[in-house]
Amino acid sequence: MGFVPKLCVSIGLIALAHAAYSATQHHAYLRLTEKEFTWLPLDIMIQCLIGLSITFYGIINIAGQFKSIKASAEMENKTWDMIGNRQSFYTFNHRGKALFNEEREELE
Repeated sequence: MGFVPKLCVSIGLIALAHAAYSATQHHAYLRLTEKEFTWLPLDIMIQCLIGLSITFYGIINIAGQFKSIKASAEMENKTWDMIGNRQSFYTFNHRGKALFNEEREELE
């Protein structure tokens, strides 16, 4: 993570902000001259695309190395018992307590 990617993100975001400001100014100009708005001028659209691509380049280089998307890489250190045990499905706070409390009270 160096200085250049951070600079690219900063320059790209500034370019995007400037493109947004230019689009707003263009829209205000059209409203004052009572012209119909159809498309943004080509220079604003090009500036937006260039700013977006510079920002993407900086963000991708700041993110670092990507993790592999192989299921086997994540499962290497797990045993077969851990794979079948799904702890995320355990629920300890459910209606069963209320239902079984009534049955216990009836039995007593």
